[in-house]
Amino acid sequence: MSLSARLPVLSERGAIVEQHWNALARTRRLYTLMGVLVLLVALSGSLWFANETNSGKFFNRLPHVLDFTETLIPRDGMDVWRALFDLPSPYDDGSLKYNYTEGRLYITHDLYIPKYFYKMLETLNIAIVSTLLGGLLGFALSFMAARNMMSSRLIRWPVRRFMEILRAFPEVVIAGFCLAILSLGPIPAMIAVSVHTIGALGKLFFEVVENADMKPDEGLRAVGATWLERVWFGIVPQVMPNFISYALLRMEINVRASTIIGAVGGGGIGEPLRLAISQGHAAKTIAIVMLLLSTVIAVDQFSAWLRRKLVGEQAFHAVA
Repeated sequence: MSLSARLPVLSERGAIVEQHWNALARTRRLYTLMGVLVLLVALSGSLWFANETNSGKFFNRLPHVLDFTETLIPRDGMDVWRALFDLPSPYDDGSLKYNYTEGRLYITHDLYIPKYFYKMLETLNIAIVSTLLGGLLGFALSFMAARNMMSSRLIRWPVRRFMEILRAFPEVVIAGFCLAILSLGPIPAMIAVSVHTIGALGKLFFEVVENADMKPDEGLRAVGATWLERVWFGIVPQVMPNFISYALLRMEINVRASTIIGAVGGGGIGEPLRLAISQGHAAKTIAIVMLLLSTVIAVDQFSAWLRRKLVGEQAFHAVA
């Protein structure tokens, strides 16, 4: 049987509807194509303008984009490990490029912590403390921002706007203000990351609260429970697994943010990385990048393990 014989014959009204639908589809495709062309023209014009106003001539320098990698080739592959563990280099000529032994943090006369490991621990401390502070305050604010837990708009609206202001600026911008006021060091970095974490986690938390099952809350309200009792016994047990997941994810993000802030004077591993790159110290740069990547992977694996322990293995099993 031919295809035309199997297709149902449309009525006159149905044929009119199909023609109208086909006309709308053609119009939509035409508008989509026109929009893509306009976007491509605008993008091309923007790139041309940026290239003309760039003193370095972006497109002329594009073939040399990988030239920088040549400066990241160390003189000796073992120098990467010497730089990582603060071991003396046979090429030490008194310059900063090979002064690997300087910066050791001595615990005893012979036992020391390598400089980059100590700086990495400092970055982790900034991220962990910032996540704890931001998570606790975001936890408290989320219930006041959730529509189903806070009926008063006079409280809910200011709390939401406050969290929006906290997360409106990137951590590095907040750190710039804090560093100008409090000088260099990890404390301004902790404040900057904590402020942004409050706004970010607070939003994620109150969205989870608004999706919670309200039947336990109705039962607690029926027996005369206070607002705090309704929150603690009716909502928190439901939302805590998601809260923990978001907090662990935020800790991973804060490790990266703390590294970036360190590059502008916020302490941690960021500053040595910036100096190593700017001064062309290949072995130091590779050593720090290796340590940073290893730490990020370790934090990610630890977060996954901790989440499984806190949430429960059953949550990760597929339903048959």
